[in-house]
Amino acid sequence: MFGRVDFYLVFTLLMALVLSGCAQPTEPAPVTRLYKGKSIHDFERASLASPQYEVEQGDTLYSIAFRANVDVRDVAKWNQIPAPYIIVPGQKISLQAPTPARTQSIASQPKKEYVDKQNKSKAVTVKQQAQPARAVTSVSKPAVLSSNREPALPASKDIRWQWPTPAKVTREFSTAEAGNKGIDFAGSEGDPVFAAASGKVVYAGNALKGYGQLIILKHNDDYITAYAHNQKLLVKEQQWVNKGEEIATMGDTDAERVKLHFQVRFRGKSVNPRHYLPRGTQ
Repeated sequence: MFGRVDFYLVFTLLMALVLSGCAQPTEPAPVTRLYKGKSIHDFERASLASPQYEVEQGDTLYSIAFRANVDVRDVAKWNQIPAPYIIVPGQKISLQAPTPARTQSIASQPKKEYVDKQNKSKAVTVKQQAQPARAVTSVSKPAVLSSNREPALPASKDIRWQWPTPAKVTREFSTAEAGNKGIDFAGSEGDPVFAAASGKVVYAGNALKGYGQLIILKHNDDYITAYAHNQKLLVKEQQWVNKGEEIATMGDTDAERVKLHFQVRFRGKSVNPRHYLPRGTQ
């Protein structure tokens, strides 16, 4: 159930977190400076079935990969496009792994950074010849499991939830436009943060402004939980964790005080965590 779908899921959730913000007095995420053109939300997944696509105005490599239902990192590799994945209108993008016979053709495609205004139709020879990409057919095995097989994802009704911390709730979920999109907990620096349900770590890092050290767990195709402002992350991406396992320690990264900001998202939309967490324990 995981694999290349994880990339799009994390990308969509991170964008949603940027737009919603943590509703805290620190400087909000720069929503007004975000790109206002097309995004993956303007397209339908798996709507591109052809093996090749010609870039149009407003396209990004992310949106093309989303429509082709493939990992953007694979598309970049197949087409010799380095980060930050700059593409130009009219560029031909291959949407399948190259065979040895097609590798030279792909390697000769123009790249924006090597093409000047006087010679746009002629690409500079790529210095490093592309190697045939291997189709991604498996995912990394989680190191925390005693066996070599990853547990099957439960159906939504079978997810077993628990509170991510026994600390006191200081701010509740709100449906207001600028309201809190999760639950905030007070605590002391270093207090343990627990997985609210079993799942896979699809993000662990601090790249998203306003959330500090952040962990995102995927529990199935419908549910994701997020844990923000941690002091220390105890898990890595692609790792499987069990319900109640300590995944981080509480901190104040990108926050005005020590706290845990906890979110539950159903198909990308913020929902009240109290609708899922056990009653009578907080």
